[in-house]
Amino acid sequence: MADTGIFATTAEVERKAGAGVSSTSKGEAYVNDYMTQVESFINSFCRFNFSDAYGTLNVDTRGILKEAASNLAAIYVIQYDFSGITSRVEGEDRINILRDAALRGLSVLRDKKTQDFINNA
Repeated sequence: MADTGIFATTAEVERKAGAGVSSTSKGEAYVNDYMTQVESFINSFCRFNFSDAYGTLNVDTRGILKEAASNLAAIYVIQYDFSGITSRVEGEDRINILRDAALRGLSVLRDKKTQDFINNA
């Protein structure tokens, strides 16, 4: 099986999720599913179809998409099973850090001035 996500790869999501996460949830099949959901959410949230326009986007925009998508998908990987993580607090801290970074990226991507910059780059 190959990565089917557009914005981020399985390896990038695994790195964000960190050590001790479920081997099932960090597997390619699960991450591909998470990425489909995350990419659809980002497109809907921003009201711009980054997936369809991905090939025309500049490298900076792709980097922000990669960050936001891999952060959101890593949250799914972590929350699937906390049993391998040292403590619940550690798992929650990881999720909070990833959520904050994802929200930061989403706010940049949703901004109309940023979208104009993307479309005119």
